[in-house]
Amino acid sequence: MRFARPDVTGVMQKKIQKLSSILQEKAPLLIAYSGGVDSALLAALALEYAGPDAIHCILIDGPAFSRRAFHEAVTIAEDLSLPLEIVRADLLPGPVLKENPSDRCRICKHAFCDILKSKSRASHCKSIVDGANASDLSEYRPGIEEMSSCGVIHPFIMADITKQDIRVIAHEMGYSFWNKPSSACLYSRIPYGEEITLEKLRMIEEGEEVLANSGFLQGRVRHHGTIARIEVLPGDMEKVLNQKEIILEKFQEIGFRYITLDLKGYRPGSMDEILPFFKMT
Repeated sequence: MRFARPDVTGVMQKKIQKLSSILQEKAPLLIAYSGGVDSALLAALALEYAGPDAIHCILIDGPAFSRRAFHEAVTIAEDLSLPLEIVRADLLPGPVLKENPSDRCRICKHAFCDILKSKSRASHCKSIVDGANASDLSEYRPGIEEMSSCGVIHPFIMADITKQDIRVIAHEMGYSFWNKPSSACLYSRIPYGEEITLEKLRMIEEGEEVLANSGFLQGRVRHHGTIARIEVLPGDMEKVLNQKEIILEKFQEIGFRYITLDLKGYRPGSMDEILPFFKMT
């Protein structure tokens, strides 16, 4: 693989070479696939370096996965000719949904791992891998720790490849998903300690669909009871205000009574900002 961009250095080449060695050494691979830029690039590179007979992708579809994200994931898999298996599963039991504890992600990933391990045995894979990258290590990610404890391997982390590296590599390889917005499960839009319900998930998904259809590349709808807290990129805030009448109308049709714009703008894991207080209580 050759990179033409001047900002892709020899350091990047070494990272790619290390990643290639890891993927070949650990094959055959069961890939935890979500259709995001991380797992999509990992699957594409595994297909190139290990070959189609040495990979098997698993996509978990459940209530935390929006329909837009699901259809995009399937389309990307088809475009890449990935061997994909879709598994329908509700990963969190009722009591956890009701309590919504701060380690919800860990509990969810544990159930996820059980499915992956079962599918790995059935498909005779040597290793289970996911798209966690080096940038994730600077954030609160209990799910990554749980996946590691279950034996899941993180090739991007092992090769010291960051989120920005992933986008650069995907862009240089010509993949259309290189600038795909970051995503996360719909559960992450609900504050810890507040019950997760299908109705809340519906409201969140429909709200984010409004933002996407209004031209916002990156948008989040955080659910606070009757209040919707909208997060967009700082440069898009004026655009929200310019469309406020239609956004207000559509969000109220969804079921929100009050619609607010977060002045800090979009940032991953904003619900985690309350964790220090949450733990004290």
